Amino acid sequence: MDPITAVAAASVALVAKGALESAGQEAGRSGWNGGARLIERIRSRFRGDSEAEGALDRVTNAPGDEDAQQGLERMLTAHMLRDQPFEIDIRRFVDDAVAAQGRGAAQVNAAVIKNAQVFNEKVEVRGDWNVS
Repeated sequence: MDPITAVAAASVALVAKGALESAGQEAGRSGWNGGARLIERIRSRFRGDSEAEGALDRVTNAPGDEDAQQGLERMLTAHMLRDQPFEIDIRRFVDDAVAAQGRGAAQVNAAVIKNAQVFNEKVEVRGDWNVS
């Protein structure tokens, strides 16, 4: 999974989490309260793109809908590829969510995205490493 796609996938997970929190289903359980701000940043970037706005609305209205999440991931990836400042902002939101995890608060946990497993932790590899 390329880095932009990984950031988009993590962002979609955070949007879904933010949608649940704003609906009160998980209010107070998160140490990272940037979900609503992330949604608003994405909404402002998507303004005028009805397909992208629809993808965001589908996830915020049905956070558990995997098809909606995949559609939003595609839209986020496309917009991040076209707009570097937007990509930087989205990366910052993801980084902030990961940092909140280290403060002993509720966490953005590892998420299974299609067949790739994404861990929001630093990974260090030492010694010989062969990839085949």
